[in-house]
Amino acid sequence: MKLNGPISNSRVDDEKEEEEIQASETSPGMASIVVGYALTSKKKKSFLKPKFIRLARNKGIEFVSVDLKRPLSEQGPFDIILHKLEGKDWSQVIEDYQRVHPEVTVIDPPDAIQRLRNRQSMLEVVADLNLPEAYGNVCIPRQLVISKDPSSVVDEVAKAGLSVPLVVKPLVVDGSAQSHALYLAYDQFSLSELEAPMVLQEFINHSGILFKVFIVGESIKVVRRFSLPDVTKSNLSETSGVFCFPRVSCAAASADDVVLDPSVAELPPRPLLEVLARELHHRLGLRLFNVDMIRQNGAKDLYYVIDINYFPGYGKMPEYEHIFTDFLLNLMQSKCKQ
Repeated sequence: MKLNGPISNSRVDDEKEEEEIQASETSPGMASIVVGYALTSKKKKSFLKPKFIRLARNKGIEFVSVDLKRPLSEQGPFDIILHKLEGKDWSQVIEDYQRVHPEVTVIDPPDAIQRLRNRQSMLEVVADLNLPEAYGNVCIPRQLVISKDPSSVVDEVAKAGLSVPLVVKPLVVDGSAQSHALYLAYDQFSLSELEAPMVLQEFINHSGILFKVFIVGESIKVVRRFSLPDVTKSNLSETSGVFCFPRVSCAAASADDVVLDPSVAELPPRPLLEVLARELHHRLGLRLFNVDMIRQNGAKDLYYVIDINYFPGYGKMPEYEHIFTDFLLNLMQSKCKQ
């Protein structure tokens, strides 16, 4: 395989290390809401920042680390369980805990999260939506799953009616860096050298801008990120191989403070995002996720959803501290009214 890359979007260092948060050693004290959290060390560092912890405490919210070496039912008491861990064993722990403690709100149910672990099933949800078209059309790119031997990929691509360029992503999303790898194939023959299982998506020219739609309960926040550049017929005739694009749409690729053509920079209509978020929340059964959207180049109201992620990097979302604390407070208020 001719692998050209990495290309585009320079990688910058992560933010300087925050002061260590000893949430696991704090006592709930007089907190009115106790949130038990089970997160990876990376997620804990990016999400539970000191400013967020202080704001939460001022609003009566205390975060307490779940001890994974002890039975969950012996810990707490908790009002909310917030988690993002992989594996069947952890899913079983949560399911068992919910049966014993139905009064505790778990964010989110493991079986609902599982649907977003597969890039085929995550987009099928969007394809099944029947959204009103008053503010634009939302669809998904055509895609093909290569489950096993990729040696027949050329024939399968032809049968599916797809043509290069093609976006290539791993089928399974497991939280690893490899599962977020992204490639752009300029010829079909190089695809046979990639590792299955994988998803091939038709590439949509979108002026190199992606809209990352963060959803926290009923709150929506949209940011612009740089994405893959448009591909011209000249590019196709002069280029072959597979290009790797690391960290596309990451926070370092922010396009919010860059001067862009107004037709490119314009955010998707708010009413469209609200109905999309509401429908996805209802169908997925999730409260915390983000949607990656692009707008087809030259089409003002044609949007494609290309990815959905559970519990994304909220620490990079503007004003996430206030949005998330308000979400937790509203969650408990709604629960008390029931």
